[in-house]
Amino acid sequence: MDIRKVKKLIELLEESGIAEIEIKEGEEAVRISRMPTGAHAPVAAPAAPAASGAAAAAREEPVPPKPRPNEHVVTAPMVGTFYAAPTPGAKPFIEIGDEVKAGQVLCIIEAMKMMNQIEADKAGRVTSIMAKNGDPVEFGQPLFVIE
Repeated sequence: MDIRKVKKLIELLEESGIAEIEIKEGEEAVRISRMPTGAHAPVAAPAAPAASGAAAAAREEPVPPKPRPNEHVVTAPMVGTFYAAPTPGAKPFIEIGDEVKAGQVLCIIEAMKMMNQIEADKAGRVTSIMAKNGDPVEFGQPLFVIE
């Protein structure tokens, strides 16, 4: 299977928000899965060596660094779509370097057409935002680091 086809499948998976896709072409098979961070599963079925190598090379899931003792990671409490601002084009709820209070809204996760405000469970300074506006997020996926 051509690497361009594998990359296109990854793009389709990201755009659609579905969790997994499997494609078979003759004897070749490729399975691409969006697993929550920390759970690693094979990305491609080893039906053909070229297909599995291409899929592994095309995988673009970054592994987040381990939090330091003074850092607190805010994770997604549900599967849905991440929104950094209350409305399209509006100023984001928070930016890197902002001081936040416990209970302050950090983002919105849309799940089943419901807009769920995600609040800080700890006060501190935002040192990292790990999701982009419009990204699909999985349960337990790290979203923010508060120091």
